[in-house]
Amino acid sequence: MPLFEVDNLWVRFPTPDGVVEAVRGVSFAVEPGETLGIVGESGSGKTLATQAAFGLAAGAQVEGRAIFDRRDLLQMSVKERRAILGDQVGMVFQNPLSSMHPMYRVGWQLAEAIRAHDRSASRKAVRARVIDLLHLVGIPEPERRVDDFPHQFSGGMRQRAMIAMAIALGPALLIADEPTTAVDVTIQSQILQVLRELKSQLGIAIVMITHDLGVIAQLADRVVVLYAGRVMEQGSVRELFYEHHHPYTQGLLKSLPTGDVGRGELVPIVGQPPSPIDPAPGCPFAPRCPYRMDRCDLEQPRLEPVSGRLTHSSACFLPKIPAAARTTDRLVVEASEGDDDRG
Repeated sequence: MPLFEVDNLWVRFPTPDGVVEAVRGVSFAVEPGETLGIVGESGSGKTLATQAAFGLAAGAQVEGRAIFDRRDLLQMSVKERRAILGDQVGMVFQNPLSSMHPMYRVGWQLAEAIRAHDRSASRKAVRARVIDLLHLVGIPEPERRVDDFPHQFSGGMRQRAMIAMAIALGPALLIADEPTTAVDVTIQSQILQVLRELKSQLGIAIVMITHDLGVIAQLADRVVVLYAGRVMEQGSVRELFYEHHHPYTQGLLKSLPTGDVGRGELVPIVGQPPSPIDPAPGCPFAPRCPYRMDRCDLEQPRLEPVSGRLTHSSACFLPKIPAAARTTDRLVVEASEGDDDRG
């Protein structure tokens, strides 16, 4: 049974210009101990879908179900959801500097996160726990750095401190929203290693929200591809990278650097995402799709299995066989090599 499941989630925002449909019928599930990658362009709804599920989308009209540990989060009171956040579900937000108060020491902020859910713990025990957490996420000299302010931490260290805060109470689920944004490749590698170790040591499930397919290839077990608030394709990492079906997924992969000089230029996806106000009745990707058909402008394709496999589905009218079998140019993604043993 899934640990966390989103079912037919809709998120709308009333505006003077009309109703913005930011998330449109999104469904996905995360099993215990699994890493689910949610990927898409800016504005695709990947961050909003998870925030709305936990009541963090201020001013939004939210419909659907968001089941965590057999309970519907959308039917809970604010107090009940707050009790789950931090205790059973940890969140790492995009900008660690804005997520931490600049006037309070890092250790104090981590300690307050623990005390908010456990008032019985002594100061000495909490401080020891904070130092252990900083050590767990790879902060050097945690006994000394625990008393530093956020500005004394590098960007990568602040991100790791935010991960420490998110796992302080041993949650079953960690939601990481662009945890490797605005850090260099070396720090990105360190953060991903921290997340892999947390998964291995603690058995924690992870929802990784990112636009970076390289990150997805290194960490995720399964992937959900969002575009204009809808799920375009979902499947295992191998299925999405080597047997993808949807033209949008294909476009994302072709725009991914391979690191091999001379293998060809990056191929951008032409055009812009559609307006979320008064969306057209057909496929949202149709105006940018190289395989566009007349019916694509009139009908919204359903998410259906590819090649008969329930683990891999795509919302496209093209024949339900992988793109590699439909075309002569098989795309090979170097970033996913070395992870083939995951299947």
